[in-house]
Parts: sequence; C-alpha cells; structure tokens
Amino acid sequence: MEKIRTLPPPPGVVVSLKAGFDAIASNLSVILLPLALDLMLWLGPRMRVDKLFQPIFDDVYSFGSNSSLPATDLQSLQENSTLFLEILQQYNLFSIIRTFPIGVFSLMSGSMPSQTPMGAPSIVQVSSIFTLMGWIVSLILVGWLCGGFFFRWVSLVVTDSSQPTDEGRFGRSVLNTILLSVLYFMLMIMLGIPLIVVLSLVVAASPLLAQGLLIIFGLLSMWLIVPLFFTPHGIFLRQQNAFSSIYASLKMARFTLPTSSFFVLSVLVISLGLNFLWNIPPPDSWMALIGIAGHAFITTSLLAASFIYYRDMQVWLQTVLEKLKANIPTQQA
Repeated sequence: MEKIRTLPPPPGVVVSLKAGFDAIASNLSVILLPLALDLMLWLGPRMRVDKLFQPIFDDVYSFGSNSSLPATDLQSLQENSTLFLEILQQYNLFSIIRTFPIGVFSLMSGSMPSQTPMGAPSIVQVSSIFTLMGWIVSLILVGWLCGGFFFRWVSLVVTDSSQPTDEGRFGRSVLNTILLSVLYFMLMIMLGIPLIVVLSLVVAASPLLAQGLLIIFGLLSMWLIVPLFFTPHGIFLRQQNAFSSIYASLKMARFTLPTSSFFVLSVLVISLGLNFLWNIPPPDSWMALIGIAGHAFITTSLLAASFIYYRDMQVWLQTVLEKLKANIPTQQA
C-alpha cells in the first residue's frame, strides 16, 4: 500500500479540457476547416436524390393499387412514401463529407436548412444510380482526406507545431484513417443490424418495453464508446497503425476506465449540450454565423483536449507500469 501511495496521480479531466481550450485559443486558424465545411453546407448548393427515388415510390404505390390492397393499407403505403420523399427532399448529399470516426466537425450536416440569408439555395439533382454511387465514394474519400488533415493539424498544435511536416507520415496517417473508418463501418454493421432486428421485434410486442431496452443499450454503449474513443489518437500522436492504435486505446481504457469514462462523458455533454445553443439562431438569419463559429471553436477545443488527455495518460500509464514492475522483485523478496 505504501508503494501504491507513492504513484503519481493520473492526468486531471478539467486540466486537460482547459489545456485544449487554451491551445485552440492560441491557434484559431485550426477552426478554419470546420468553419469552411459548415459555410459550404449552409450557403452552398444542395445535392438531392428525391427525384431519383420518386419513380420507385410511385411504382410501389401503383403496384399496391393494382393488387387490390385494403384501403387502410394503401393509405399507409402512401403516407410512408410521402414521408420518405420529404426526408429525401431535406437531405443534402454533400453532408457525407462529415465522416466518422475521423472527420471535420460540422453543425450544419445534421440540420439541412432549406432557407439561407441569401434565399433558397440552388438545387442539384442526381440523375442516375451510377452517378449517385460515384458521388458517395468521392465525397467519402474527400471527407477522409480532410478529416485526416484536420486531426493531424490539431495533433501538431497540442504537441509541437514548429516541427517540419513529414508528407510521408501524413500519408501513412491518412491510409490508417481510411482503414480505421472501414473497421468502424464493419463494426457498426455487425452490431447495428442485430440491434435493429431486436428493437423491431420488441416494438411490435411492447413500445414501452422497447424504450426501456433502448435506454439499457445506451448505458451499455459507454462500455464500448470509451475503449474506442481514443483509437484515432495513436495514429496521429504516436504514428501507430490502425490496429496498434486500437490495441493502445483498449489497453488505456482497461487501466483508466473510471477517469477516461468521466472525460468522454464530459466531452459528450459539453458538445451535445452546446449544440442546442448553436442551433437557436434560425438558418435564414446571419446570426447563425455565431452558432457556426462557436461550434467550430468548442468542438476543435474538445478534440485538442482529447489529444492532450491521451498524451498525458499514456505517459502516466507507462510511468505507473514501470514503477509497479520495479516493485515486484522487492515485494517477492
């Protein structure tokens, strides 16, 4: 117990958050990339796919009419088709540039405003499925490249931005970014499809039970979010590959779960909580610029804080493990 009391304390959550905000406040140019993305999604043209899928919904409704469906089922089919078309009319395909888990943060990617201070934005309709697939692949690649550059930029700010940029190191980081994103996508499919099937069955049996089950899944997801939250950080701070970065994040979460959970929860609460504030100005008012700028600063500062916390926690963890290993022979003797 005496040896354990002499161990250094872990990095503080509040100290890391403050250091992240100070780092970005001293390097405001880092927020230019999320600012540019939000301005493009806000004031730029919209790429929509509703006219591409509208004939499909019309054919489904026509087939239902010719199949002598009951009036209630036919009305439900028409209402569902109208609902999906309205969702597609509000969807901007350019929002795919906001990739996960590594990407440029964006406030407007989830709002899809139909009006701007300069009036209604111009609309570009996708004409074919092949064109749609080409745009999706291109926008995802652009999002990965911009996200890798953005994370690399923030990581340099919290370490030593005076070091010369290594193009080869940046290229390896981008490749590992793509690999990590593909792994995340596969994990989401493996976990998401069974979850959707289970929730659908439970909703059919009892909607109230489904809500309780969804809350339980949300609480249990923290056990998965915390170990995976720091997987990108090893790629940009320690130049690890995707698999080594995942292993390092899992190892760190194993030894620092309470503190790391509090840090991740703090980041999520600050980010999601302030999003309500940033969305108060209507999108057709220039006051929305304040929300866009505030979102860019806060989210970038939180990313910088996560890099600082990860860096300091890795140093602390290595120090603690070395001290514990050095004490083992003494305790055995």
